[in-house]
Amino acid sequence: MTYFLITFVLMLVVIAIMAIGVIFGRRAIKGSCGGGMSKAECVCVEKCDKRKKMDAEAQLNQR
Repeated sequence: MTYFLITFVLMLVVIAIMAIGVIFGRRAIKGSCGGGMSKAECVCVEKCDKRKKMDAEAQLNQR
């Protein structure tokens, strides 16, 4: 049980540090640009190949 508590507290500390970094950094957490179920805007500076392909297919389907 001691190992579980130590691990749990350590994970909470790591998550708290990451949250503080995001709050003070004012930058969005980066992730994959494509492959999601939602059509949310990509936060990447340059879109990944998968997202570029998905956007091109969407434009073709609109015409």
